[in-house]
Amino acid sequence: MHVTKRLQVLVAEDEYAEIQGAAIKCRMTVAEWVRQALREARSDSRQSPDLKLRAIAVASQHSFPTSDIDDMLREIGAGRAAS
Repeated sequence: MHVTKRLQVLVAEDEYAEIQGAAIKCRMTVAEWVRQALREARSDSRQSPDLKLRAIAVASQHSFPTSDIDDMLREIGAGRAAS
């Protein structure tokens, strides 16, 4: 047996209008849009550390040119001044 619980959340009128607009664009009710948003948020929070660690592992395999940060900032400033 699947038990459901009611969740009541108070939001400002303008925020509700934005949520309602997003739901309409997705052709769903506000309630269903909110349920999906909550599911997605829960899923993202559970996967977040793994995704970040994977991204770091992939990025660390690349070889990009680097420089001292002060040198880079000076070069960027000089380029902007020349424009």
